[in-house]
Amino acid sequence: MENSTNFTQPTPPVVNTQRRSFLRTVGAAAVTGGLLTACSTADLQVRPDGARAAAPGDVITLPGGDLGILNYAFVLEQIEARFYELVLANPYEGMTAMEMQLFQDLRNHEVTHRAFYRTALAGAGIPDLTLDFSSIYFRQRTDVLEAARMFAEIGTAAYNGGGKYLTDPENLAVAGKIVSVEARHVSIIREMQYMNQTAFSGDNIVIDGLFIKKEPSEVLPMAQKYIRETIDARNLPTTVA
Repeated sequence: MENSTNFTQPTPPVVNTQRRSFLRTVGAAAVTGGLLTACSTADLQVRPDGARAAAPGDVITLPGGDLGILNYAFVLEQIEARFYELVLANPYEGMTAMEMQLFQDLRNHEVTHRAFYRTALAGAGIPDLTLDFSSIYFRQRTDVLEAARMFAEIGTAAYNGGGKYLTDPENLAVAGKIVSVEARHVSIIREMQYMNQTAFSGDNIVIDGLFIKKEPSEVLPMAQKYIRETIDARNLPTTVA
């Protein structure tokens, strides 16, 4: 999780409307690039014994190759989509109409991403996960924004770090479109947290003009905190083909 403590938090939640409009226009475009093509090589292993319904305590073993990376992305999209559903189901005190609209946009994007992976991966996809957000106090604005920023930054860094392992150009193109949306999520959430400053592209996430990247081995331990099944990433690629 990245640290943003160099910025000061404002109280009036007035967000630049141009950014909000831009956010709304990029969501649908990210998932129109065609179906993922790795499904024909499905070799997914779900423990125990291929059970499709996940339950707390299960170990879900991700496959290797492109299919493994795509399921890895599906894990993260499930977390983000469910998080925003809960934000809107439990709005914090003082949530403005503008903030409500932004969270609806963020939720819609992430729900679309989740549905896209679920449909595209079909029987080769991991089951729906049992998610646990009990460590987040949804009634507190600062908690919600901090968690939203963390999930968006982890997701963006994960695509940046994992994309190089995709071998099919079509899969890489789809992942590239989705990560462009995730990066915009980071910017808008940071603007909500630290308004009218430079946090939306802070130097702890953008280095030499590029957003940070993280390997699956760095991302999954952070994500695991919110998943009651155990994600086994032993088969994920660690070298570029």
